[in-house]
Amino acid sequence: MDLKEYYNGKTVLVTGGAGSIGNFLVRELLKYDVHSIRVFDNNETGLFDLEQDLASEKIRSFIGDIRDKERLMMAMDGVDIVFHAAALKHVPLCEFNPFDAVKTNIIGTQNVLDAALAQCVQKVITISTDKAVNPSNVMGATKLLAERLTISANSYRGKKKTIFSCVRFGNVLNSRGSVIPLFIKQIRKGGPITLTHPDMRRFFMDIPSAARLILTAGMCSTGDEIFILKMPVLRIMDLAEVMRDVLAPRYGLNPKNIAISIVGMRCGEKIDEVLMTADETTSVFENDDMYIIVPKQVVYSEYSPSTKVPHGFRSAVVDSFSSENVKLITKRDIRRLITSFDE
Repeated sequence: MDLKEYYNGKTVLVTGGAGSIGNFLVRELLKYDVHSIRVFDNNETGLFDLEQDLASEKIRSFIGDIRDKERLMMAMDGVDIVFHAAALKHVPLCEFNPFDAVKTNIIGTQNVLDAALAQCVQKVITISTDKAVNPSNVMGATKLLAERLTISANSYRGKKKTIFSCVRFGNVLNSRGSVIPLFIKQIRKGGPITLTHPDMRRFFMDIPSAARLILTAGMCSTGDEIFILKMPVLRIMDLAEVMRDVLAPRYGLNPKNIAISIVGMRCGEKIDEVLMTADETTSVFENDDMYIIVPKQVVYSEYSPSTKVPHGFRSAVVDSFSSENVKLITKRDIRRLITSFDE
């Protein structure tokens, strides 16, 4: 079965649907002849702009907050699949606003899961982050618990058929609030480009790739899995230098006159990120695009791995999955990557 066949005729709800990932998920879903897409967000302007841009009769805009379970209950009535992308995602903001990070990322996720069970949704896919692995900050810790709540929901669903899975990946290039829009603004102003640490490395992928792989996980999921997208790694300093060299002349500036300033690591930041813990590597399967982790308590239960692992995945041997030990992409690759990110 392909994506078009799987999503044909389905009613899909996307929480955080006006955000960078949610927005593109909505756009991708429209390609697959879904019955309707419910875009759930507390960003009124973002919902309005999305409606105007897409001009599709299949879009249903729901103004609401995932902190409001009653609103979620109404929004999920008759829904087949939920993609849960709503979250507070910025590390420093969560670090200084931890109570709100808990309310949205943890309690909000629990509300999504409860509403999905109550409304007998077929599938819920929670969108997570590499910062949930060995978290060193509030945002990562709240996303880790969001993952655990999602996977554990499979254990208390009783006779209901709703299944719950997660997708975990690293930075999404050119998403709202990411470094590429920031660097573009700084280059246009003539600098300086601000970097927190010269050796900082990050997993990355572009928004279209992230959205398509999320939809693939939604199709393949059978419950309990954490899908980990296979992502390359870049050094943020390399990205800054390439963007300066490529973009400065377009704005009538000399790249040599634009400084790169090291401003120090922000609260909660890591030099490297990890996409998989050592314990998780003991129950990993893969295909060409992603790994999946099947929790041990499922693998070694009465259900055999062959009945729980989605079709097309094979057993994988993984020592670790850290940006520290994955080969960096070259500056030439980065140059090709950012070509469309200057506007």
